[in-house]
Parts: sequence; structure tokens; C-alpha cells
Amino acid sequence: MSLMGFEIKCLKCGHSSSNSLLPMCPLCGGPLDVTINVDFETEKIRTKEMTVWRYACFFPYVRDSEILTLGEGCTPLVKSSNSVYFKLDNLNPTGSFKDRGSAVLLSALQSSLKEVGGCISEDSSGNAGASMAAYAARAGLSARIYVPEDASGPKLNQIRFYGAEVVKVSGSRSKVAEEAQKAEEGKSYVGHILHPMFRDGIRSLAYEIAERFDWNVPEHLFLPVSAGTSLLGVLSGFKHLVDSNIIDDMPRVVACQTHQVSPLYHRFKNLSYYSPEKVTSIADALVSVNPPLLDLMVSRLKEAKGDTAIVEENEVYDAFIELARKGFFVEPSSAVAYAAYNKQLENKEVSRNDQTVIVLTGAGLKTTLTSC
Repeated sequence: MSLMGFEIKCLKCGHSSSNSLLPMCPLCGGPLDVTINVDFETEKIRTKEMTVWRYACFFPYVRDSEILTLGEGCTPLVKSSNSVYFKLDNLNPTGSFKDRGSAVLLSALQSSLKEVGGCISEDSSGNAGASMAAYAARAGLSARIYVPEDASGPKLNQIRFYGAEVVKVSGSRSKVAEEAQKAEEGKSYVGHILHPMFRDGIRSLAYEIAERFDWNVPEHLFLPVSAGTSLLGVLSGFKHLVDSNIIDDMPRVVACQTHQVSPLYHRFKNLSYYSPEKVTSIADALVSVNPPLLDLMVSRLKEAKGDTAIVEENEVYDAFIELARKGFFVEPSSAVAYAAYNKQLENKEVSRNDQTVIVLTGAGLKTTLTSC
């Protein structure tokens, strides 16, 4: 679909989709992608707006009259040292960066979803499920969130408190996704991993970082990566700025994973990867052992001259504690990015003098860890 500055196209067969409700290509089942045909212009920033909608002009598929917001975006950028900054996306309304994607996706689709009726469907027992449930509530849409049978903890409670129906599914994580995607009368699957408008909403994170640095981007950007929505969105945002001649170069984006769940790291480095039968990492928001967009992540990261890094469990825990002692209480999954930065600093892959941003993606109040 090419209309008013954007196109939704299959990355596998090239088919242009005319139905924005579809999360996958109707012809081949391949992943869809959103291409924006509107240049970024700083003059079009809505400077009085302190949410992701500050950049509304660059999301041309969202009508102003249908914008949903809970105050997402424009999160603080806090200096930790002379050259290191933390981007506090853990301070988004539901406690994670996922609110950027949910706000954009459901703003774009809410009218069509209301016409269809029924409920939206999503598969996630974590931050995405909570975020989609919150924005569905804001839009007046019913939500059904499919979760693993053993799902529990603060995130599951959060989903329920937003009023979403929770469906527990026995079996693997892929089985949960299959049930969420299963065609049923009155159910519209808008899964955050596959729907291109969700990850497209994460572009706003790149815009905010670039704007805060007065369009001179930092040398390095570290962020934790699982299914790839944050990585793909951030890369897309910086590329848009480069293509629009707003910034000269992209930062070196480092996709950070745990040793246990590191399919991107191993594919990127051309190494063999054997996924665990059960994920036991304390970074329990990073659980995608076989992400459906893995090939896309690898190709986009290589195009951007980015890199990957992995860290061990003890390094994640140490980084989590160190962040807390600095006053930043985040999910252990967020600490993966800080652990990777510390590791690359020790290995002299980055310098203390290099301007670096570390994205903290989730709030610590969601963790099930307890203090000694």
C-alpha cells in the first residue's frame, strides 16, 4: 500500500499490502515492513508536544484525530559520566519502551479495529502484553493476551489490571504465538513482533536521542535485544535521519544479548547456536531463542555497520546491582546493555571518552528478583 507518504511491503516477495490490519504478507506469509516516503525535517517537529507525537508528521499513516497517548516517549537522557548517558525508557507509562510501538500501532489501527469489532490478540506474558493491554484500554478496545501456561509475576498482574482477557497456553512459546494467531470470529491479531507498525513506532527513540544531542549522534548505542522490535525500530529511525541529511552518520549500534539467549549474536558472528530447552536467565524479558525476524535483524545491523555482544549471567547481575546503586532500578534485561558496555570497555572495544548512550528498556518494579 503506497499512500500519503508510506508503503507497507512484504520483505520476502515484494507484495504491497493494502490491508494495514494484516501483520504478515497475505500471499507468502513473509514479514511486512513500513517504508516512509517523507523526509525528516526539524521544522516539522511539534516542539510543544512532549510525547512520541512530537514527531507525528513522520508517522503519516496516523491521523491526528486518532492519536492515542498515555504520555509515552520523551523519556529522560541522564548523564552518568563525562561521556556515558542512560536513556530511561523504563519510565514510559507501562514501564517499558514497548509503549512507543503500542501507541503508534493502535493509533493507526483503532478505527479499523472498531469497525471489525471483537478484540485484539497479542502473545506476550511480559512488557509487550502489558503495553498492548494498556493502550487497548485507552482506545476502548477489548484485548486478549495469550501467555505461557506457567506465566506469573508482576507483568501478568499488570496485564490483568488493564482489563485484558488472559489466555494461558500449554506448550512452547511458539505454541503461544500459534494460538494467538489462530483465526477466530471477532479476533484481530496485532502481535508486536510481526506487525510492522509496532516496530516502526520505535523510530521515535532514535529521533529523541539525535535531537537531544543536537543532531550530532553519539558514537555508540547499546541496547538489549530479543525479538528485535527495538533494534529494527532504532536502526530505521537513524537511517531515516541519515537519508534526510539531518545527521551525517549512524551511531555504532550494539545489540546486546545473554549467553543463554543469543541467536542474533551467533548468527551475526557466523557461529553455531543451540537454544536452551528452558530459559532460566535472570534477563527474563529476553527470551526469543528463535526470533522470526532474525534474518532481517542481521542484514539491517550489518548494513548499519553495527555489532553484537553477549554477557554472562553474573555480568548481568553485577550490572543490575551497579545500576541500582547509581539510583537506576531497572529490569535485569535492561542491565544486559550496561553489562555489555562494561565488557567492551574492559576489552578496549570502546573508550571511556567515547560518547555512548545505553538504553534502559524496562522498569525494575517488574522484576521477580529479591534483595538479599
